[in-house]
Amino acid sequence: MKININADMGESFGAYCLGNDGELLKAVSSANIASGFHAGDPWIMTETLQMALDNGVSVGAHPSFPDLQGFGRRVMHIAPHELRALVLYQIGALEGIARSLGSRVTHVKPHGALNNMACVDYDLAENIVTAMVSYDPTMILLAPVCSELAKVGIEHGLPVALEVFADRAYDESGQLVSRSQPGSVFSDPADCVENVRGMLNRGGIESINGKIIKTDFHSICVHGDNQESVKIAIEVREFLESEGIEIVTLPHIMKSI
Repeated sequence: MKININADMGESFGAYCLGNDGELLKAVSSANIASGFHAGDPWIMTETLQMALDNGVSVGAHPSFPDLQGFGRRVMHIAPHELRALVLYQIGALEGIARSLGSRVTHVKPHGALNNMACVDYDLAENIVTAMVSYDPTMILLAPVCSELAKVGIEHGLPVALEVFADRAYDESGQLVSRSQPGSVFSDPADCVENVRGMLNRGGIESINGKIIKTDFHSICVHGDNQESVKIAIEVREFLESEGIEIVTLPHIMKSI
């Protein structure tokens, strides 16, 4: 069995540092790099891309609503044509830097509120997907399981990698429990490992109230802004490898689907 481990990275900005990307890149196999709208400036993007390249990690754009102050976690309502343009802008910015380093952007994973809203809003998801298709219809969409975003991506013929979260709880519909709710985020690496173990054993996710939702999944996310993200990623990877599971990049895993 093969699986991908991804993390959100490059989420520092200017003099403000968030996460430990250098260490995290040693444990994951794909990086979702902030593309300037919720975090990440041109140098941070360049530095993170180079570190990913040095570690053999595939890279993806991590587009967001234009919300630096709210870290991309505030709900915004943006006209469809403008939304498509801002997604394209962020993919293109990261791709330009990647090409200058002899690399390329191989996937897209929306960030924060943009991602959460696209998981339940078909029209919003379609705007993200059509922007991707117009840019490169072979680019991988990294989308949460049980989401409208994944559904729309498949409908439009994009290669879609289904994602679960090691460090987050799920509700009855298969969506992430809001961060404002107690128990929505797991910070103990042992809890994250048990969460992943359960997903593998059940063949899907379990809601916070015990409902089992069967689903395939191809990638496991560890949030880079979690204070224990490096420990979580290392211990999740060690557990998976102890089970005989090979950790691979997103382009690699998509070839085996």
